[in-house]
Amino acid sequence: MKIIVDLDKCQNYGQCTFEAPTVFALDNDGVLVYQTEADSALADDVNAAADVCPMQAITIIHD
Repeated sequence: MKIIVDLDKCQNYGQCTFEAPTVFALDNDGVLVYQTEADSALADDVNAAADVCPMQAITIIHD
């Protein structure tokens, strides 16, 4: 699956990092970094991360 984060919308709250820590993280400056692709085995976690994003900045494209 492909993961797209609208960095103009993202406010770096980091809620996604709790749901899918292998895909989303905050760097040392508190800025979101993420993988642009993830294995389908992580779909539940990545979907949950998108759901909890307060800015709804995460889009997931399932292959």
